[in-house]
Amino acid sequence: MKRLFKKGERVRSKRDGKVMEVLKYIKNKMVEVRWFDLTSKEVRTNKIKENNLSKAA
Repeated sequence: MKRLFKKGERVRSKRDGKVMEVLKYIKNKMVEVRWFDLTSKEVRTNKIKENNLSKAA
């Protein structure tokens, strides 16, 4: 499996445009990401499919 992103890299969600940080890869092209939620002012983590992300500028 070829990985598009490296651990610690900044990526952007294609769906809502949030900038996230890659934590680790999970099976079947799933990526665990972390971002800062402005409304609740806390750090969130989630698992997103690799094809829903792009490199952040």
